[in-house]
Amino acid sequence: MTTKRIMIIDDEIGFTNLVKLNLERTGRFEVCEVNNPLGALVAGRAFNPHLILLDVMMPDKDGGELLAELEADAQLKTIPVLFLTASTTGQLARAEQTALHGRPVIAKPVDPKELTRRIDDVLGRSIFGLHLNWGKKD
Repeated sequence: MTTKRIMIIDDEIGFTNLVKLNLERTGRFEVCEVNNPLGALVAGRAFNPHLILLDVMMPDKDGGELLAELEADAQLKTIPVLFLTASTTGQLARAEQTALHGRPVIAKPVDPKELTRRIDDVLGRSIFGLHLNWGKKD
């Protein structure tokens, strides 16, 4: 199985460290932490992730603004995005219909097993071409 590159963009350093540790512990993921949303596009182009975990509320630039920039970037626009937020409950975020900007949402604090399951779900869809530009209307 190929190691998948996951980029996490969140201003909380302790949170990104914990997520990185839990994902890399599985042996299935390589994780890049970005704690300043202003550097996310440059980091994304360099790391070339298979999936981006994106915090909704950050200083300087929120997740919605950053998503718009990712979608406008030729190299990053097709990378699946999974939102992370502390502004919803885990039960609500687990509902299949829960989405923000057309992207799935995971509630903080993140359960490592749930996060891995959701990553697998999103990456499984993108492998078959069902996730690309999810939520965008052409």
